[in-house]
Amino acid sequence: MKVGVIGASGFTGGEVLRLLVKHPEAEVVIATSREYADEYVFRLHPNLRGATDLKFTPPDLKRITEACDCVFMATPHGASIKYTPQLLEVGLKVIDLSADFRLKNPEMYKYWYGWEHPRLDLLAEAVYGLPELHREEIKRARLIACPGCTATASILALAPVVKAGFADLDHIVVDVKIGSSGAGSAPNPSTHHAVRAGVVRPYAPAGHRHSAEIEQELGAVAGRELKVAMSAHAVDIVRGILSTGHVFTIRGVSTGELWKAYRSMYGSEPFVRIVKDKKGLYRLPDPKVVVGTNYCDVGFEIDERVGRVVAFAAIDNLVKGAAGQAVQCFNIMLGIDERTGLDYTGIHPA
Repeated sequence: MKVGVIGASGFTGGEVLRLLVKHPEAEVVIATSREYADEYVFRLHPNLRGATDLKFTPPDLKRITEACDCVFMATPHGASIKYTPQLLEVGLKVIDLSADFRLKNPEMYKYWYGWEHPRLDLLAEAVYGLPELHREEIKRARLIACPGCTATASILALAPVVKAGFADLDHIVVDVKIGSSGAGSAPNPSTHHAVRAGVVRPYAPAGHRHSAEIEQELGAVAGRELKVAMSAHAVDIVRGILSTGHVFTIRGVSTGELWKAYRSMYGSEPFVRIVKDKKGLYRLPDPKVVVGTNYCDVGFEIDERVGRVVAFAAIDNLVKGAAGQAVQCFNIMLGIDERTGLDYTGIHPA
């Protein structure tokens, strides 16, 4: 399948390219960037030197529609909506890594993003690109809305507890810690090394936009609306997210019941590993272990004294939190093994 990547100069676009240039069922024919047009891709993404001689091109919609079968949108929020309708009209498939089609309720775009969604038809059609919850819908989709990175980790951590009926759905708290690459490739004062290094900085103690996705997806699992209190922290790593969910239970829950809940949801999932070990340094999920991979490591602990389940998930924010998940959806849409181009382990130490 001939593939284009729109917005290919950022961290997420570069990661999509990294995964696709060696993908046996994809040929990357276009990588767009206004700022770096006519530059070799490897000059901005040096890890791709020798892997591709592709050059960045301006985002010419006519050229994209003529050359591509599928397009990955690695654009800022609000940009995908300008391209996607026209791409779909001429029969292309679109995998959107921005937030433009993630939320089913159009009112949520006014609340969280400050704009009114112009295409309610496509919003209703778009499939939320989390394979563990929407695999069958992804198979039939022409428009995938890939989840946000912190939403991915938080949903996968909490979904088994919510689905099993253990949770007090009115009191769910999520604490997320994320590496610097989550801020994107454009520098700003808060990402300057002298300011960013050594920090554990709360940057969204309340009101993080990904709360809307977590509520939407966990609400669907629970079969009712719910709210999630989420806080996010910037920490001194480059890649990785650790989501720690705090769920107060409606009754006493045993370790065996939680194992059953997690295995029931993820026992056959190719990219979710349950990590709750009794020995070793890595007894629970740790982002360091999944760097560069499409794995999501989930785990849990019980706080019997106060009736609380602590649910963990660790991912690489640029892979399972973005590009890897997009390629996983691409594979499912093609009807091929969803591990294609993604089936590799991480490195240790990292």
